Amino acid sequence: MFSQECQIDAGGRTVYWLDDVRGAESVELLSTFVRDEHWASEKKSASHDEDDDDDGDDNGESADHGAIAAIALHADPSADRALEGFVSPSQPESLRGHTAFWLGAARGKQGLAVLKRMAREDPSDRVREKVTFALSVSHEPEAVEEMIRMARSDAGSRVRGQALFWLGQKAGKKAVGAITAAIENDPETEVKKRAVFALSQLPKDEGVPLLIQVARTNRNPTVRKQAMFWLGQSNDPRALAFFEEILLR
Repeated sequence: MFSQECQIDAGGRTVYWLDDVRGAESVELLSTFVRDEHWASEKKSASHDEDDDDDGDDNGESADHGAIAAIALHADPSADRALEGFVSPSQPESLRGHTAFWLGAARGKQGLAVLKRMAREDPSDRVREKVTFALSVSHEPEAVEEMIRMARSDAGSRVRGQALFWLGQKAGKKAVGAITAAIENDPETEVKKRAVFALSQLPKDEGVPLLIQVARTNRNPTVRKQAMFWLGQSNDPRALAFFEEILLR
């Protein structure tokens, strides 16, 4: 996959230029590359010894990711159908996770609709973690709302933590509210720690006061310690004043 401005050195090979290719035909050809790569990967995995430590989660890691990206950049509706097929629960986790990114990055409202379904229905915590990132790169306003829902209520603590991490990159009042709510209400300390880190990623005028508040008032000592750690990394004069207050009183 190349941009129109890219100069290509074919190394002496013959290059064939195909004219009048319809979008659906292009998508179908590229889809065969993805299917063939994953078939070969699964066949290779099946040939491993039964006592091999590989649990099969990496099936499809060698897939032609360039083909998936190229499909996602097609204007033809067949691209949506192809990508939706790649995220079926019967497909390998790696294929579902990589496709999720392109659904968020390039497929607009249709891609968001598929991501929202994956966020609720995909059985793999690993894949749903990838969905949080895909939502973070989507330009659709509703993507943030879905990230907030995942941060609040996903069954996997790692997924909730990952959603909080990407919310921290987005900032905004909705994101801040979800992050602070997780610090107060999430039952898992590890998720609370991820939420504190997310505060540290906010613009300083937003994040530093919130970190100071957490360090001052949160009932969980691990969470307070985490907030103080990230305050120490901020190099912010308000953090220094807070430390002086704590140490000198």
